[in-house]
Amino acid sequence: MTVNIYFDDVTIGDTLPEWSRTTDFMHWNRYAAVNDEFMPFHMDDEDGRKAGNPAGAFGMGNLRFAYMLNALQDWIGDEADVREISCRYRVMNQKGDRLAVVGQVVEKFVVGTENRVRLEIDVVNQKGESTCPGYALIALPSRPA
Repeated sequence: MTVNIYFDDVTIGDTLPEWSRTTDFMHWNRYAAVNDEFMPFHMDDEDGRKAGNPAGAFGMGNLRFAYMLNALQDWIGDEADVREISCRYRVMNQKGDRLAVVGQVVEKFVVGTENRVRLEIDVVNQKGESTCPGYALIALPSRPA
């Protein structure tokens, strides 16, 4: 059991700890193998260009979604839960992109007996471009008395 953060310690404006990955065919192939997502435009440059990406093959949107979940889980620990998460894909993930999950607490509230925080989250590339903005709703434990 690991608790990384308590509701009592969170303040509106807090940011997620740094979390990033550089993506390439190795990462995409590993993700595709686990999720049975071997789409030609994720594996082959010519197919990527045929699909409308001049740079060739491009990364999976859901891989960035998984990166968001990984970053959140690293921050909250084992005793908290991601209740909701949503994002909109805006920019393609190109080979060699350095993707960083960023987030900021924008709301803190209690529903019944559950402590919750809402974060605005995104995955930005090395150019600082927003690739999939969204939000997450997290249930956090209280600090023990």
